[in-house]
Amino acid sequence: MKDPYEVLGVSKDASRDEIKKAYRNLAKKYHPDNYMNNPLADLAAEKFKEINEAYEQLTGDGAQTSGYTGHGGGAGNFAHIRNLINMNRTDEAERELDVMTNRTAEWFFLKGSIFMRRGWHAQGLNFIRQAVNMEPNNPEYRTVLSRYMAQGQQYRRVSQDMGYGVSPCDCCQGMICADCCCECMGGDLIRCC
Repeated sequence: MKDPYEVLGVSKDASRDEIKKAYRNLAKKYHPDNYMNNPLADLAAEKFKEINEAYEQLTGDGAQTSGYTGHGGGAGNFAHIRNLINMNRTDEAERELDVMTNRTAEWFFLKGSIFMRRGWHAQGLNFIRQAVNMEPNNPEYRTVLSRYMAQGQQYRRVSQDMGYGVSPCDCCQGMICADCCCECMGGDLIRCC
């Protein structure tokens, strides 16, 4: 394996905060979600794995960088779970998350990521929102939340354009309009229809 300091682009005397900041910036840049349907997806996934391994090597063995103090160690466990999620092994990743007792922002973010991968968008967004609430200055969490929120708005627009997603207000407005038209023609809605 390459020198983990070199992989993260930090000096050998870097503080824990500097390592964490470098890791987050690189993880955000090379996150596989940024490379979906991209010919560079495999290279980005390999780089993402390399970044996670370097971070684990520098902060693992009981490190508390990600806030996890329970089952199996520190930030290294989260890096392993991220790799499982990236390999679409969501059941295994979820099992490993579920045995953890300390629910940190990273825990909520990863749980939300699993749900989003499964297509359970409402639940996934709730977990990712919780991660953002716990660590509002985390750029990765905020970026992912913003992207999923934008996708959700786009899906709603498309579904409305296609005639789906009719709200109860739209139904009431349609019924009121139909009733008015029928009354103008001398009848009521039930006889007209």
